[in-house]
Amino acid sequence: MTSPSHYLVVDLEATCSEDGSIPREETEIIEIGAVLVEAATLTTVRELQTFVRPIRHPRLTPFCTKLTTITQADVDAAPRFPATMAKLREFLGRDAALFCSWGNYDRNQLERDARRHGIRLPLGKDHWNLKAAFARKHNDGREIGVGQALRKLGLSFQGTHHRGIDDARNIARILPYVLRDAKEHA
Repeated sequence: MTSPSHYLVVDLEATCSEDGSIPREETEIIEIGAVLVEAATLTTVRELQTFVRPIRHPRLTPFCTKLTTITQADVDAAPRFPATMAKLREFLGRDAALFCSWGNYDRNQLERDARRHGIRLPLGKDHWNLKAAFARKHNDGREIGVGQALRKLGLSFQGTHHRGIDDARNIARILPYVLRDAKEHA
């Protein structure tokens, strides 16, 4: 990977159930949170938050609403996945950004939804798993959640857990610690 001019930190929320009524391969994105961070200064340039209307399982389960605080009205009023990817493309503009997320789930879910809708993602081919990078640098290889990583750094979670934009903002707060150590050990 060459040094990017920006990092695009993405966190997704998706349809879910606690009883297996929505199999993993049928989950769909219901919220996208994205934070664009300038590589040189590690400051946030802009943010994007959008809900997404699911098609395969259009009714959110009570479990999903309780977990994410995303309501049926939020997704009913939201655009479908192809329109949200157009929003993401517009959000990125001409900025070359390295797509980052906490783990591989977000990348895999985006790819699954893109295949389902027959569209190309507006992201580059490279992806940086910040969860694995943090584990290598700060946790002896053990992967932990965003909240645990923040606590390990002496920071507290800001916002609402399991909300895409808040999770993306918090992951962006961890990014400098991963990068600093990556540069020190390069």
